[in-house]
Amino acid sequence: MEDKNYEKIYEEYKQQSEQQAQLEAGQGNLDGKEEFVAVKKNDDGDIIAFKTSTGRELDYITALTEAKSGQISHVDVFHKYGRDIIRSEPDGIKENNLDRLPEF
Repeated sequence: MEDKNYEKIYEEYKQQSEQQAQLEAGQGNLDGKEEFVAVKKNDDGDIIAFKTSTGRELDYITALTEAKSGQISHVDVFHKYGRDIIRSEPDGIKENNLDRLPEF
């Protein structure tokens, strides 16, 4: 029976994914849609508003509506805890996670 190094294989897979994500991120926003570039947080650290690449400031509900309708790039909306939640697309790049964006 062949002895496989599963850990090594998985790490190689992750590296390839990270390299591809960096490449895609470097291509910019090819679809012309707005992106979130900054966030506003409350005292608990919850994101309560977003700033877009065009400078618009959106409250959470407006941002949620636009994200659901596909107007905002690189975010997903999912249902959890009895409500819809905005999150960045999982692309392997921690720096562009919504929680890590600069605050405005």
